[in-house]
Amino acid sequence: MQGPGGPNEDGFAHGGWTVPHADAAVGAAIAAGQGVGFDLLLGRRTYDMWSDYWPKAAKSPMAESFNAATKYVATHRPDSLQWGPVESLGPDIVAGVRRVKAGDGPDLIVWGSSTVTPLLLEPGLADEVLLLVYPVLLGTGKRFFSDIAPPRELVLVATKTASTGVIISTYKPSGPLRTGSFADDES
Repeated sequence: MQGPGGPNEDGFAHGGWTVPHADAAVGAAIAAGQGVGFDLLLGRRTYDMWSDYWPKAAKSPMAESFNAATKYVATHRPDSLQWGPVESLGPDIVAGVRRVKAGDGPDLIVWGSSTVTPLLLEPGLADEVLLLVYPVLLGTGKRFFSDIAPPRELVLVATKTASTGVIISTYKPSGPLRTGSFADDES
């Protein structure tokens, strides 16, 4: 999930790896996944990268949406948040997300933020996971499901394949991981 948008993004050697696979279906899935009128939930590194890019980006619906959204940021340095509207989640990220979700605001969308995303799964704070699987093997970089992600089950809600081979799947978290054994079926 690291450095998808360009060769200099996040210092990743393979930055821009998604670009050759972009097509109308991928763009439509991203637009539909975030909807209209949303707020952002970001980790500090993603916030810093985006605050350097989106305020200066060419005018587009996505740039306007990102710039207008309230950014809720997981950070230990809230005094240095400049790209607003912005609010720190506070020292307890899970409690901060619960507080925001309890309000009357729009949907919260998480982009990137590989250390924040796993924290949302265990306490049931992720309502939906839009997963785009690209036909590439990077071998290095940040992973979406890191070692800190709890074992969970997901239910497939929808899936389609873009003309470029990107598999676009929408899942809903459904609870803890169940296990079993095929040996139990043998008699």
